Amino acid sequence: MICPSKDKLDQWFDMFDQVDEIIQSHVETCKECQQVIKMYREEQELIKETLSTPTLPDDFTIEVLKKLEPYEQKKKRNKWKWTLPSAAACVLAVGLTTNLNPSFAEWIGGLFTTEIVDQGLHIASENGHTNRINQEVADNGITFRVEDLLADTSRVALSFQAVKKNGEKFNPQFDNRSDGKNVISAYDQDGNPIKDFGYINGSDYGLIEFYLRGYESIDSLTIKFELTELNGTRGNWQLEIPVDLNEIKERTTRVVLDDQKISENGVGIHIKEVQFAPTSNEFMYDTYFTAEEKAKVEAQIQELENAFGNKNIFRFANYSTDIQYHIENKSGKTLYTVNNFQDQAYPSDPGLIQRTGKVTGELGYIKFNESFIPQKEEDLLTFVLDRVIKTVPSDFSIKVNPKELKEYPLSFEYEGNFNTIKKVDMQTDISMQEISPETEQVLVIEMEGQKEVPSSDLVSWAIVDDKGEVYGAAFHSGSILDEKDENGRFKTNATLTFDGLREIPNEFTLHLISVKRYEEVEKEWKVPLYKES
Repeated sequence: MICPSKDKLDQWFDMFDQVDEIIQSHVETCKECQQVIKMYREEQELIKETLSTPTLPDDFTIEVLKKLEPYEQKKKRNKWKWTLPSAAACVLAVGLTTNLNPSFAEWIGGLFTTEIVDQGLHIASENGHTNRINQEVADNGITFRVEDLLADTSRVALSFQAVKKNGEKFNPQFDNRSDGKNVISAYDQDGNPIKDFGYINGSDYGLIEFYLRGYESIDSLTIKFELTELNGTRGNWQLEIPVDLNEIKERTTRVVLDDQKISENGVGIHIKEVQFAPTSNEFMYDTYFTAEEKAKVEAQIQELENAFGNKNIFRFANYSTDIQYHIENKSGKTLYTVNNFQDQAYPSDPGLIQRTGKVTGELGYIKFNESFIPQKEEDLLTFVLDRVIKTVPSDFSIKVNPKELKEYPLSFEYEGNFNTIKKVDMQTDISMQEISPETEQVLVIEMEGQKEVPSSDLVSWAIVDDKGEVYGAAFHSGSILDEKDENGRFKTNATLTFDGLREIPNEFTLHLISVKRYEEVEKEWKVPLYKES
């Protein structure tokens, strides 16, 4: 069987459709697809770990106010994992969650009025755009209730909770639907599913959002809750929530930006549109390799293919384009930034709610749709380009003798990254046991180092062992500390995982297959995000 597309694997993993026995059987025997599913699972676990915080006691607020003391801020880490984006889109959601105290939520009147939601929803709620619907269904002593609805042309968000007979409220935690027990879905007026969604979890409230970015002709939605188990109790809870978007469309201001194009350092940029809605400001643009740069990158990829003879090493190379920019108001004050370093070794995006990059069929061509926290007052905004970003092939390599590392750790420098290979080891990978009953040995390379600001990101790797066999990195993870060394560089660590090897080679060559570079622009480019009179 030919491997299913990444979006099909993504849907199978999230159980959007019913269980597909053909895909299930294929994944059980296909190492390539197993690695993709493994990455989805690792990413899901990272999100759960990041979003999980202890439930707060009822008297938490009062006790904190009593006991406030100065504290020393601890060093922060930026955790990252290089993963293969879906063929459909790669979504980054910012500012997701914490836990919410039940009495606190009731006191202030619903989830959207709290800081647990992103500021876009919070501001829209303050401006009166929340609709209290209180739709509920009861079975086996548990009432499932959808409390509030907040919708505009960019997304539809609903808060929900479950209530026991004794009045105890809890969040059913729908973040993992792989068992098929509970399904939440949304369909437009023609029955087409809305596939992009996200969750926020509190201790007694849950929230689900369906993202409408990129959909142009949706007049109405039907959101279906089909639930068969809540907090371990079996039952049948079904609700349908209709959402009319026609009136809501009048709250959105759309500005189409004509002929706003530029190219810098091999990256083309086409700014298309901006929309201002109650819960977010949306910004849409494309980035791509220029014809000359694309030909250069394609030639470099062909050279790597000829050298290694194994196209699988490009699974995670992610050759692509991107930009670093900020948006300022009419006074020149920066309101939003994207991919901005701000005296740290990893890019951050203040003001960003969500970032979607849709991969097209053309090498390096990405369609971006980004949403930002809306401003409380209308303002004239201007886009300002700071850097162009491109992920391209690399020719860096280094020979590694694993037996010598304990006594002589191997150090190297590449484009502002100062790394030391500390350890090479064979480990048992049991994370795929649910999919494949066979445990697998993987080769793991552990590195520590430092990173200058700004500097390139080392994206994907391959190794060639002493027998000439080629293996691509199945997984690349690490973290960047907000702590500098004596040279003013930020401390880092990284782990590379390679599958397919049965033992540690006596010697191998580590090859960097792709590198992400942040390049300065030659001249400032500003684009007004409004119609000039």
